[in-house]
Amino acid sequence: MWILERMHGHQLLTRLSRMSLEHGHITAALLVGSVLVGVGALLLLRWLPRRAVLVALGLSVVGSAGGAMLVWLSYRPLPAQLPLSSFVWIALAIFGVIGAALVLLRRPGLARGLSVTVLAGLAAIVAVGQVNAQTGTYPTLGSLVGHWPVGSVEHVAFDSLPGAEPWLQRGLPTETHWEVPVRMPSNGVVTEASIPGNISGFDARPATLYLPPAYLADPRAELPVLVLVAGEPGSPSDWLDSGRLATTVDAYASRHSGFAPVVVVPDALGDYDANPGCMDSALGNVATYLDQDVPNWIESNLQVNPDAAQWAIGGFSYGGTCAIEMAVNFPDRYPSFLDFSGQDEPSTGDHEDTVAAMFDGDEDAFDAVNARDLMAQNRYPQLSGVFVAGEDDDIYRPQQEIMFEAARAADMNVDYYTLPGGHSGDVWGTALELEMDWLGRTLALTP
Repeated sequence: MWILERMHGHQLLTRLSRMSLEHGHITAALLVGSVLVGVGALLLLRWLPRRAVLVALGLSVVGSAGGAMLVWLSYRPLPAQLPLSSFVWIALAIFGVIGAALVLLRRPGLARGLSVTVLAGLAAIVAVGQVNAQTGTYPTLGSLVGHWPVGSVEHVAFDSLPGAEPWLQRGLPTETHWEVPVRMPSNGVVTEASIPGNISGFDARPATLYLPPAYLADPRAELPVLVLVAGEPGSPSDWLDSGRLATTVDAYASRHSGFAPVVVVPDALGDYDANPGCMDSALGNVATYLDQDVPNWIESNLQVNPDAAQWAIGGFSYGGTCAIEMAVNFPDRYPSFLDFSGQDEPSTGDHEDTVAAMFDGDEDAFDAVNARDLMAQNRYPQLSGVFVAGEDDDIYRPQQEIMFEAARAADMNVDYYTLPGGHSGDVWGTALELEMDWLGRTLALTP
C-alpha cells in the first residue's frame, strides 16, 4: 500500500512540476489575485491620508522606472523590450509594499499589520506572476526549483490557450521578418479540439493539435498550417507516438527561433477501425470534411496564415493515401503534400469490394475522384510533394513507386526515397524529421 501511495505522490508532484506558469490555471489565479489586490488597495486608501497615498504612488512609479533602468544597465535578467503592462504590475507591487509600510507606521496594530502585510505580499506575487507570464522566464512550477522541462512538449486543454492576439507578425519568409518577442515559451504545446462536420456531416473524433512557441508568443507569428492524417486502424494521437510529431516539430522550432507550422491532425476515420477511404462516398464525406470543415474550423479558431499556398497535408499509411487524394482533388486547398507509405488507391480490401462499398459498384464515380486516375488524365504543375516508403515494406513500397511515377508524369514537383524499416513508425517519424526543412521552405517559413 505504501508503494502505491508513493507512486500516486510522485505522479502528483510530477503534475505540479509541469503546471504552466504562463497560461491555463495560472491566468485565472492571477486574475483573481488582481481583483483581490484592487479591493485591498481601495481599503488601504481609506486608512491613509491623500498626501500619503500620493507619496506611495509617486515612489512606486519612480521605483519601477528606476529599478528597470538599473536592471537593464547592469544585469539585464529581463529582456529590454519588456511590455508596458509589466511596469504597471511592478509599480503595483512597490505601491503595495510602501502603502503597507505607511499604514503600519501611522496606525500600528496586530490585525491591521497582518492584513496590510498579506496585501503587500499578494501584490508582489501577482506582479511577479504577471511579469513572468510576459517573459516566460519560469515556464512551469517545477522550474522555480530548478526542474526545467527541457525538450518537453506540454499537453494542455484547448480552452486554456491564449486567444486571438491583436497584433500578428506578418511577412514572408517568416524567418526574415520574425522578431522574437519577450513572451514566448521555450516549447510548443499539444492539445485536443473537436472539429465538427458542419458541411460534410462527417462524425469525427477530436483532433490533435501542435502549436509551436511562435504561436504562443505575444505578438505571435502568422504561421502556415500542416494538416496530418493518421493510419487505419488508429486515431489522430497516433501521430504523437508513431510519427513523433510533437518532438520533431518542437525540435525544428527550437532551431528556428520558435516558429514552425501549426499542425492539426483531424480524424479522417470516424472510428478506430473504420475505413471511409478519404473520399465523399456512402462510407462518409471525408473529402468535404478535410476540404471545408477542417479549414473553416482552423481559420475560425486559430490565428494562422489563410493563404492556401502556406498550407500542406500529409499522412502515413491510410493518411498518406489521404494526403495525395486531397492534394489532387483539391490542389487550391493543399498544394503541398507528404505521402508516407500510402497506397496507389483507397482500398477497403480489394478493388471491387471498395467500389461496391463506396459507390455501389459505380467505377466511373470512383475514377472521377481517384488520384491515380486523375493524374493519368490531368497535369498538376502547381503541386509539390514527397513520397517515402520503408525498404522492407513489400506491400506499400511498390505502390509508392507507382504513385511517384504517376505524379511525376503529371508534372508535379515530387521526390521519392526509401528508409530502413517496414510499414512502421520508425519510417514515418524519420521521414517527418527529414522533411521539416523542405516543409519550412515550401511553406515560406525559411528562404
